Amino acid sequence: MRRPVQTLLLALTGTGLLHVALFTDIYLRYVKAGLRPLLIVSGAVLLLLGLAAAATRGGGRHPSPDGPGHMHGSDSDHADGQARPHEHGHGLGHGHSHGYDHAHGHDHTGTPRVAWLLFVPALSLLWYAPPALGAYTAARANDKPVAVQKGFAPLPATSPVPLTLTDFTKRVQQDRSRAVKGRSVRLTGFVTPGGEDGAWYLTRIIFSCCAADSQTVKVRMYSTQTPPADTWLAVTGTWHPRGTLGTRTARAALDVRDTRPIARPVNAFTDDLPLTPS
Repeated sequence: MRRPVQTLLLALTGTGLLHVALFTDIYLRYVKAGLRPLLIVSGAVLLLLGLAAAATRGGGRHPSPDGPGHMHGSDSDHADGQARPHEHGHGLGHGHSHGYDHAHGHDHTGTPRVAWLLFVPALSLLWYAPPALGAYTAARANDKPVAVQKGFAPLPATSPVPLTLTDFTKRVQQDRSRAVKGRSVRLTGFVTPGGEDGAWYLTRIIFSCCAADSQTVKVRMYSTQTPPADTWLAVTGTWHPRGTLGTRTARAALDVRDTRPIARPVNAFTDDLPLTPS
């Protein structure tokens, strides 16, 4: 890969990062919101490096092969018009070989052609960003361990009670007061097919830092129909009795009474209540 192409790659990558971080919320598909300033700085640095490399190349000069470092005979060397002994015979052959090596001493090892694939992610940031993680990933990922919580505040009197998937799981498995028993709750997430008994999962994917370290939290749904995968829903229902409520034997599951499609929230890769109206 020649230097002009490397320069173009730097500039494209920097421009792509600035585009997704400054003018869209696409970056939230891949990293947490708190990393936006770092993306902006990284994009600016890459773009400036590309522009600087282009400017430097445009103003640079290539050294002449007949410059001071190239050993050709000069007028002062042959002022008497006679050839030196060391310039003929074996000496000439040696000198010619040295000159040839000097002229052709550049590195012939090129960059592998696969390096051109680096343009794919650079251009995708500008024209077609990769889709966000969804049901395909969630069905194959490990569930995020639910932390132990010592005490629980009383549930509000509203009905249905809005809860995150993590809060619902904690209430089912750890709340000795069994506050969720018989209570109507509302959970939000996207659909991950379960593949058996018509059950499916309401899911959230959680980023600790970025998509590479994502984990999932899922609650089993029991209903007569399975919605399409990756559909974002607000689901209302009651705890599906299985196991002893308030202990680890209890299953985090819901008997579905109502489902309502919602827009994919801005905070899609957290397990928080949606920021968008539902």
